[in-house]
Amino acid sequence: MKLIRMATGDERTAVQLFETIRWGGCPACPRCGSTNVRQIMSKDGQREKHYRWRCKDCVGTARQFSVRTGSVLEETRLPLTIWAHAYWRASASKKGVSALQLARECSIRHQTALFLLNRIRWGMRNADAAKLTGTCEADEVYIGGRPRPKHLQPTWGNKLGRKGKYLPVVAVVQRDGPVRAQPMAKVTGENVRQFLLANVNQTARLMTDEASVYTRAGKLFSGGHQTVYHTRHEYVRGDVTTNRAESFFALFRRKLHGTHHAVSQEHLFRYLDEAAFLFNTRKANDDERVRLAIKAGDGKRLMYRDRPSAAA
Repeated sequence: MKLIRMATGDERTAVQLFETIRWGGCPACPRCGSTNVRQIMSKDGQREKHYRWRCKDCVGTARQFSVRTGSVLEETRLPLTIWAHAYWRASASKKGVSALQLARECSIRHQTALFLLNRIRWGMRNADAAKLTGTCEADEVYIGGRPRPKHLQPTWGNKLGRKGKYLPVVAVVQRDGPVRAQPMAKVTGENVRQFLLANVNQTARLMTDEASVYTRAGKLFSGGHQTVYHTRHEYVRGDVTTNRAESFFALFRRKLHGTHHAVSQEHLFRYLDEAAFLFNTRKANDDERVRLAIKAGDGKRLMYRDRPSAAA
């Protein structure tokens, strides 16, 4: 953590930190993968101001690259000291950091802080992760604001004031393991079945509440499907429970309400990816978590036209 904190104050140290985490001791061209590369030096014998490298196996303008190339940092003009601070603030807390807080700490605009955090969250997205095994707990939650009581809703013409809008989120947690979470446009038996099959090995043992959307999917798991009945105020029966999934949702809700206060449905999946990454690395210390977050951004440049949909 000492090196990461030092990187927030010195650009050269920040560049060395990102290069070490991304390439280790073997720098490689992000375009062709060649290790036949060298640093570009200035006339005074120091590294030039953009800290670029030259690949001897590439041709044309593609020969030059930096540690930013081919990652979430590509095409940004911000100093890597700010990136290092943003990674540290986003990874060192269970509930993350707000864009407004980051803007104040780094003396940058709110839009710039959002730019930083959205790309860090994109790097934290783990779409190709291995399927969960063993005992898995699945649950759903509805994220959104509560509607005002009718007698408190102001009227403008014939329209009532703001009403509550909710977006369902489904998650499955492997006991003593990672979580997979996804917002959905609507929770149905078919949507839940597809989500569980995509994220859980069919040899797993599935535990859910009594909601009917899990009935069809539960039959597909050879380890069995067991339920707890929340409507009867039953939350634990032996080792049958969904408390781990509910604990993840509790952390996620505190993150939304306590840190960010308001999140649009369009971008909810980004905050969910961040919460899942922080939950999955909960056993690592802050230094390890920051390094994992930086490493995760390799090869994940975010283009606006390629952004995924908010809900599947």
